[in-house]
Amino acid sequence: MDKMDGKVALVTGASSGIGRDTAILFAKEGAKVVVSDVAVEGGEETVKMIKDAGGDAIFVKADISNAAEVEAMINKTVETYGSVDCAANNAGVEVMPTPTADCTEEDFDLAIRVNLKGTFLCMKYEIQQMLKQGGGAIVNTSSMAGMVGVAAMPAYVASKHGIIGLTRTAALDYGTAGIRVNAVCPGATRTPMIEQVISAMPELGQQMNENHPIGRIAEPPEIAASIVWLCSDAASFITGHPMAVDGGLLAK
Repeated sequence: MDKMDGKVALVTGASSGIGRDTAILFAKEGAKVVVSDVAVEGGEETVKMIKDAGGDAIFVKADISNAAEVEAMINKTVETYGSVDCAANNAGVEVMPTPTADCTEEDFDLAIRVNLKGTFLCMKYEIQQMLKQGGGAIVNTSSMAGMVGVAAMPAYVASKHGIIGLTRTAALDYGTAGIRVNAVCPGATRTPMIEQVISAMPELGQQMNENHPIGRIAEPPEIAASIVWLCSDAASFITGHPMAVDGGLLAK
């Protein structure tokens, strides 16, 4: 388990769910990990889980929609560990489902500001550092909603489609500089937020399972494994790719 031995991995949105499992897996694979989130308690708990398992990690609080905080996050990573070899830009928000004409400007702005602008800002400062050090790998968390339309989710879908566009463009801009940029596009995943929804509406949970051809929704470690693999040398010829990790949803 040393695919990431000697590397430094930054994971945003790592206080729970996919981000937490990604940070933990990076550490298991030998990376030094920077755990970042706006949720301090959850982020520090992720760091403790990594350290208790013998890994090396720090927590950095950062709002990814704020350029100064993102730049400070990168600076702290380099100050502590010397580089940013892998970056999993996972932080994001969801908004209440509403048909397009009923979506509020506030909800639309929130999704674009955090999901799309936040991913852009993370990439901007990560790439600047990776250019200095001679390369790196970035994986952005999009969604199946970034590859197809989803009724009553205009703001979320727009933001996640935008992430794929950013991913492809950055891959073209920096491919010859040794920087690979990819995206993962998960189907429904058993994160704390989804768990709350399923607890309140068990019938919706059953519907989610049935909607996936594989017969169930994803577990966070399954998405984490895809992210870490895309950052590894095993994926050295993959860039600009939105990878569906969706239990067969796109096949439908």
